[in-house]
Amino acid sequence: MINRSKAVIVGTGFVGSSTAFALMLKSIFTEVVLIDADKKRAEGEAMDISHGLPYAHHMDIHAGDYSECDDAYIIIITAGAAQKPGETRLDLIKKNSAIMRSIVGQIKKTAFEGILLIVANPVDVLTHVALQESGYPAHRVMGSGTVLDTARFKYLLSRHLNVDARNVHGIIIGEHGDSEVPVWSITNVAGIPINDFGAIRGHTNHEQNMREIYKNVRDSAYQIIERKGATYYGVATAIARICEVIVKDEHTMLPVSVELDGVYGLSGLALSIPSIVGASGVEKVLELTLNYEEKTKLLASAKTLKDIIAGLDQPREEKK
Repeated sequence: MINRSKAVIVGTGFVGSSTAFALMLKSIFTEVVLIDADKKRAEGEAMDISHGLPYAHHMDIHAGDYSECDDAYIIIITAGAAQKPGETRLDLIKKNSAIMRSIVGQIKKTAFEGILLIVANPVDVLTHVALQESGYPAHRVMGSGTVLDTARFKYLLSRHLNVDARNVHGIIIGEHGDSEVPVWSITNVAGIPINDFGAIRGHTNHEQNMREIYKNVRDSAYQIIERKGATYYGVATAIARICEVIVKDEHTMLPVSVELDGVYGLSGLALSIPSIVGASGVEKVLELTLNYEEKTKLLASAKTLKDIIAGLDQPREEKK
């Protein structure tokens, strides 16, 4: 039986531990289990976060093992390898795909019937791998997708326009990565088209402004990594929001990474596409009305991911 107040986090690096902390502050669950190959690290993170509970709310945060997945509602997988010098992106993808298969294999040995939330990168590819490996229904397997990218998009627009970020409505779709696509055609502030609102705020060079904002959204992770070595607070907040939407059955639109089955004519891959998310997971994948340029870029983004997925099945060439 599913315990809807219980979450499991696999991987207690920067992202996993920050996610546990964000969930503690959000008061979404009454039990959070941390699993890591380095059990002492998991124990230390659980101890550290638990010491803040007197100022938060009553819950249990502890290190555990895969047997505790039996009754979990959501399993959040953040574990993965970092790219090493001289290692190609495909090398890293192959390594993290193997790690994902191993983790999902452990979960499959349990009676888990909840929702798998994939966070490890490349998240779209690994969401597809997790779905294929698990055999779970597609609605129960999703990735964090471009939920963080969309938050960055809204934040940077709000700074540019000097308006509350909660009044900015826009979305990033496609790959969570270099080929991601901003949907400018529907971006607005309180219902006012983005260019019109920009003009109200005294901005007229729309094309240049849009290029700069998109570049900063796309390259945010690189910029942060250059300065502090890793990103984790932003994505932890995004993960906590996804969990909140599921636990509270909000039926909220989020650009999570989902396996596609005909949307935009695409299938056989997971891609970050606006979807209605609720207590059962992904309720409906939405097909937005995109302009020609946006759809062309989305299809190009999908091709990039399809090529990567195809590459996972190819034998590794010997280095010369």
